[in-house]
Amino acid sequence: MRFLISILLWFILLALCWPLAILAFFVWLILLPFQLLGFAIGGVFKIVEAILMFPFRVAGRMTR
Repeated sequence: MRFLISILLWFILLALCWPLAILAFFVWLILLPFQLLGFAIGGVFKIVEAILMFPFRVAGRMTR
């Protein structure tokens, strides 16, 4: 739903002030690789955390 609202707002901006809308689109395109890199790095950290915490989770279940 959030994506749909942002697309709708972008089209309204395009209709009212198209140079600003085009500039916003290009800024989004430039920043997109950094967002993808952030998702990838976050995923790697979650995997490393899961691997490091696994022995503690197993030991915690054995003591119950």
